[in-house]
Amino acid sequence: MSSLLLLFLVLTSASTLEFGYHSNSEIKQYLLQVNASNPDITHLYSIGQSVRGFSAELHIPPRLLSFTVLRVDVHVLGRVLLLHLIDDLVRGFRNNETESVQLLTNTRIHILPTMNPDGFDESDTDCQYSTGRFNHNGIDLNRNFPDAFAGLRRKQQIDEEKREAEVRAVMGWLKIESFVLSANLHGGALVASYPYDNSNRGSEYVGGASISPDDDVFIHLAKTYSSNHATMHLGNRCEDSRPFLNGITNGYEWYPLIGGMQDYNYVWAQCLELTLEVSCCKYPPVSQLPALWMENRKSLLAYIEQVHLGVKGRVFDGSGVPVQNAVVEVKGRENMCPFRTDRHGEYYRLLLPGSYSFTVTYPGHEVLTETLTIPYGPDQYSAMKHDFLLRQITTTTSRSPANVTVASPTLSCNESFELESAGVVPRSTWTGIGVGLGLVAAVLQSLID
Repeated sequence: MSSLLLLFLVLTSASTLEFGYHSNSEIKQYLLQVNASNPDITHLYSIGQSVRGFSAELHIPPRLLSFTVLRVDVHVLGRVLLLHLIDDLVRGFRNNETESVQLLTNTRIHILPTMNPDGFDESDTDCQYSTGRFNHNGIDLNRNFPDAFAGLRRKQQIDEEKREAEVRAVMGWLKIESFVLSANLHGGALVASYPYDNSNRGSEYVGGASISPDDDVFIHLAKTYSSNHATMHLGNRCEDSRPFLNGITNGYEWYPLIGGMQDYNYVWAQCLELTLEVSCCKYPPVSQLPALWMENRKSLLAYIEQVHLGVKGRVFDGSGVPVQNAVVEVKGRENMCPFRTDRHGEYYRLLLPGSYSFTVTYPGHEVLTETLTIPYGPDQYSAMKHDFLLRQITTTTSRSPANVTVASPTLSCNESFELESAGVVPRSTWTGIGVGLGLVAAVLQSLID
């Protein structure tokens, strides 16, 4: 079987990586080499296995900073781009280049070079149609995630055990890390697509698009990638594709998609994710790879920097202890699944500069409401830091004190995603090296389609 290995980038060095379509075993050896050369700043681990048994990931670890994840499903160019991103970051840090040093010092970056290694093994070199879109079981992984609109609105179960092995690996991975920003890379078009991909045609359906509560942030993120790309921002670069204004699109407005990963990440894992279509051709000639890397390099780095938007911090109970599952909501942004603190009491909200009203609730404590004025953080490689300090409810009778709002207990959207009940390993206790190809935690993923 194949396992999914992740590269958790911190700081490091690596040998020059040649341009080409590297096999799964070659990618595995490259990640092992990077980690072996830089054990103090990289962590290589596995999030699970593909149907045929492949795994891998590399990771970078400052605490309470920011998290970006980059993933590739089946798109062959995406694999190339993420491997060269690793190479670029580690060599840049080694050479004391400001951008790489700042990113790797202030950002937890997880890179999954391939989410569908089995699909790559079975892919052909056709520019428009690739058999590698599907995994070994013939399933399109980007249609296999639980659908937020069906699952939440109709109270359906996740049925995690019925998902494909690669999808289960990603879902399990999201239980371990509190990711903030992510992207998955595809091919066949040149556009940055943002949630929602699906819709019930309810209040979220506006003018043919499916609009999320964080639509302004998503548009900003999509434009950040597109505007820094050599040609994506022009919006009409692929002959067989519709034009895209500014090189971005709402996913549902482009075409409805049930069971997509970006909706799942956003709704259930409170991680804002884009789908990046990075080339018109699904399998570009090797001779074009250096130019395609240069077209995307600036966009990838600029996108990762956006993880420093908004505000981050912790929520403390009345005894001064950081608490898990405190609900941190922003007025006017009622998410399907409320954003909550993780097992370390940490929260993170990606927000554009401005003033926002926050409401924090936790059982047994008064509801806390505060207004925060948030600056633009990416230039400083740090979001605004703010902790919320709750007051415990004290009563001498069975009645609540006058003028005190009590935080009532609320269930999460899916109780199986509670970290404490999931039996997962906290990030602070990771040890050893996983073997395989796979997913990324700061967030970049590559999919073959």
